[in-house]
Parts: sequence; C-alpha cells; structure tokens
Amino acid sequence: MTALKKYQKLECTGLWRPAPEDQRREVLVNFGEASLTMADPRTELALSHWSLPAVERLNPGEMPALYAPGSDAAETLEIEDRDMIAALDTVRAALRSTRPRPGRLRNPVLGGLSVLVLLLGVFWMPGALVRHTASVVPPATRAEIGAIALQDLMRLTGKPCAAPLGRRAADRLSLRVFGYDGVRLLVVRDGVRQPVHLPGHQIVFGRTMVESADGPEAIAGHALAERMRAEQLDPLIPLLRHAGIAATFRLLTTGVLPADAVEDYGQTLLQTPPTDLPDAELMPRFEAAGIPARPYAFSVDPTGESMLGLIEADELRRDSPRTVLADGDWISLQGICAD
Repeated sequence: MTALKKYQKLECTGLWRPAPEDQRREVLVNFGEASLTMADPRTELALSHWSLPAVERLNPGEMPALYAPGSDAAETLEIEDRDMIAALDTVRAALRSTRPRPGRLRNPVLGGLSVLVLLLGVFWMPGALVRHTASVVPPATRAEIGAIALQDLMRLTGKPCAAPLGRRAADRLSLRVFGYDGVRLLVVRDGVRQPVHLPGHQIVFGRTMVESADGPEAIAGHALAERMRAEQLDPLIPLLRHAGIAATFRLLTTGVLPADAVEDYGQTLLQTPPTDLPDAELMPRFEAAGIPARPYAFSVDPTGESMLGLIEADELRRDSPRTVLADGDWISLQGICAD
C-alpha cells in the first residue's frame, strides 16, 4: 500500500455501464485504499464499488481505458483521466509482482509465509487488523455495513418507525443538533432502552424514551452523547471484532463484509452498557450545539446526583439556548411509531 499513498485522494469522472444492455452514465470515480467507488456526481450516492485487486483492463494500450471488476463481470467503466489510469496500472503491476512463480524455493517460501501469517494471526492481527481495516473502509462501504447491522438489529427491535411527519421531525432534529453531518436518528418500537449507534452515522432510540421524554432537549442531549461515544470508539471496530478475523480480512482485501458475519451483532450491541462520558468533555458539546444539558442529565439520573457536574455547569451558562425543535415537530417525533 505504500506505493499507492499518492493516489489516496484521487478522483475523476468516468462512464459507467451497469450491464451490457444499459446506457452509459457519467459517474464520479474515487480511488480508495481497497476499492474503486462509482458515485452519482450530483448526489454523491455510491452506485457501485469494485475491489481493487479484481479490477481488470479490457483494452490494454487503447483510450479511453475500459475496465471491469473481473473477466466475467457485466459492469464496465471507461476512464480518460491519465492519473487514474496510472493508479490502476500501478495496482495491476503490484499484483503481478506478488504472483507465485514456479521454482524450487516456492514451497519453503510458502511455508515461511504460512508461519508468518500464523504468528501475525496470534499476536498482531486480532487488534491491529481490525483497527487498520476500520481506518481504511470508505464511507460508502461503511453505509452498507451499517445497513446490514441495522437489519440484524431489527430482528430484535422491529423496523424503524416511519410515520411521515415523525420521520421529517427526526431529520430536522438531526439537522439542528449535527448540522449537515448526515447523522440519521432512528426510533424503533422495542428492545432499545438506551440509544445505540451503528456504522454509517446511525443513532437508534427506543420508542419509550422518545414518548416519555419531557422535551426534545433530552433526546438531543442523548444524540450528542452517543455521537461522542462513536467518535471515541469507531462503531465499526466492535462490529468487526464480532465478525471475526476471517471476515475482517475479507473486507480489507475485497471491500465486502459477508452478511452472515454480522449475525447476532444486534443482541451484543443491546447488551453492551454505554461508556461513561466525562462532564468536562461533554459540556462543550452542548455549548457548541446551543442545547441545554439539564434535561439530558435528569433523563440519565432523575435524582441528578451522578450528573451534578453537568447540571451545575449548565446553570452557569448565561446565554439562552436556541429552540431545539418546534412544538409541532416534537409532537410528530413522539408519534413517529403511531403509523
């Protein structure tokens, strides 16, 4: 990967064809650590992603360069950008240089590599492989993994509630708390007593918490706290620990995480207690978002004793916080599961 660092942020436009009978469409091509991603240039929504090791050039020496994610694949991609073509050629050359060659040293070398891989698997890979993989997974793949994890969670909680006015109110609350960071607030009917977060900027609340809250300030506070936990520990890391080394290695090398690797992760997630957050680190989040901390503090501990530092810090604020959510939107959010 060292030879490819100069291409880490490489982007260009291309012409992508999903299947031979489809028309070509212009896409934004992103060269990632482990995959080549094609996205809609207007919405930036990922349309397809290919594992870099699988990419093959179908017309060597010709322009524009024509690629496919394998010799039998239906998809094709035309690229004229010479920097992107050079990057893909570099990948292909690197792969050719690592292919085994016949000779008397082959078996000893393979045997030595097997021992090395075994040692790495025992002493290094369980932690380092997970952390490295989580650090290079592109946003589009994170979103896909988050969707798979949500599907597994739904076996215990049911589908996220989707009353139209409630869904709109949840989006407005996210925009108010996080701006345009793309955080999605979801509410499910059962099983979630404390908010949890999933890869892909998803925060899941239980229906009871939303319906029993005194106001949107408490829910906004829980969302802020959960986002802080997600920043302290990448939510992809515990998921990959659950998935195991084999699935993590497959994600790193192919850009795909097997769906069955996430099985039962929802149960593990719901049984994991939330980590404590220091008041001194949490209070600046409330101040920056313009959200009062007291409603959140008392929703965590109705006596206020364990949240006294946050409550006292909130009382020292002199500015009046902005409205978190209009009354009509708050009523709609509380009724999001009434459909």
